[in-house]
Amino acid sequence: MKVSVDTNVLVRAVLQDDVRQARKASKLLKEASLIAVSLVCLCELAWVLRRGAKRSKDDVSIAIRSLMATRNVVMNRPAAEAGLALLDAGGDFANGVMAYEGTWLGGEAFVSFDKQAVDLLSG
Repeated sequence: MKVSVDTNVLVRAVLQDDVRQARKASKLLKEASLIAVSLVCLCELAWVLRRGAKRSKDDVSIAIRSLMATRNVVMNRPAAEAGLALLDAGGDFANGVMAYEGTWLGGEAFVSFDKQAVDLLSG
């Protein structure tokens, strides 16, 4: 089966915080022949892990890199790598994804009220 996952499936698989749902999520992720993970899903996952679950940036990076290394997962890898690069530099994953996609769409400069993101992306 080829699936496109919602963020909550990934969150349950990563956090294992709801036994029943975590079991179902893990089984689905192991058995699906293809798991499509959208950029929105990755951004939400990073946000939930950081803000909701209070996980470190390193934990978020590990979770996303683990997904990327999974044989049956497909995603916009260059955009995910851009998000991870900004996250690893101390910024926000979603800002890295937005900047990458904005450039891909023809934007020349990333603008935001998040000064740290702008500084990291222009430096």
